[in-house]
Amino acid sequence: MSAAQLTAAGAEGKERRMPAKARLSQAAVEQRRQDVLRYVADHGALRIDALAERFGVSLMTMHRDLDDLAGRRLLRKERGRAVAFPALTMETATRFRESSALAAKTALCAAVADRIAPGSTLLMDDSTTLYPLAGLLARHDRAAGLTVLTNSVGLAQRLGAAPGVGVTLLGGAYQGEFNSCTGPEVGRALARLHADLALMSATAVLDGRLFHPLREYAEVKEAMLAAAAEAVLVADHSKFGKRATYQYGTAALYGSVVTDTATPAEEVAALRATGAAVQVVEPDTA
Repeated sequence: MSAAQLTAAGAEGKERRMPAKARLSQAAVEQRRQDVLRYVADHGALRIDALAERFGVSLMTMHRDLDDLAGRRLLRKERGRAVAFPALTMETATRFRESSALAAKTALCAAVADRIAPGSTLLMDDSTTLYPLAGLLARHDRAAGLTVLTNSVGLAQRLGAAPGVGVTLLGGAYQGEFNSCTGPEVGRALARLHADLALMSATAVLDGRLFHPLREYAEVKEAMLAAAAEAVLVADHSKFGKRATYQYGTAALYGSVVTDTATPAEEVAALRATGAAVQVVEPDTA
């Protein structure tokens, strides 16, 4: 055997002895894709090879990640680069929000589930923060005889699987990007209704003030607050330290606020300064 053949054989044997790289779980892959998405959103447009280097993956893996994100219409994949959608779409689109901060959202929903009285009427807005609550109610004895009023098509679909829960969808102009309804029809319906409890979130919270980038959604939130005897703001840490175009009051509009331990201490203090009671919960990071 020649020297070249010996070298090749040695290299082949070494390669066989090297342990195979562990495959990432689907959750870890999705987290990386969300990180890629946020990085592209922050920079506007980036070359795909630069993204592969930034995240320490092969060019083929990065192409797969971007194909997945583009398939969900979270960004555009063009020749050799990834391009972000406008910031407004990124912040509010349901398909982006529903997979963000999921552990925190689940912990928040578990905390508010115990506040729901059997047989009561609930108002729930289109926030994806409340999506995990549907699954909890399906296994919760408090769901018996519960009536839920919502403008969220996605939430209505999820709650439909919970036994004993009656769901009324507040119809209006359907917003496909957000899978929910807005408009004067929603406002008129809410003016004729009364709920025992409203569970709602916010797109942005800064110094105790609440914001939304779209006027019609801010108006729906105001109408829900007016229709409920009691309201709870359910907001994970990702909502804080931001502002948007339309302010619709402060946390004082809510009797209480439920957030998680990653929310900045100064933001929690600002919430309490409005007079709202604040509950801070620890997400399950297992």
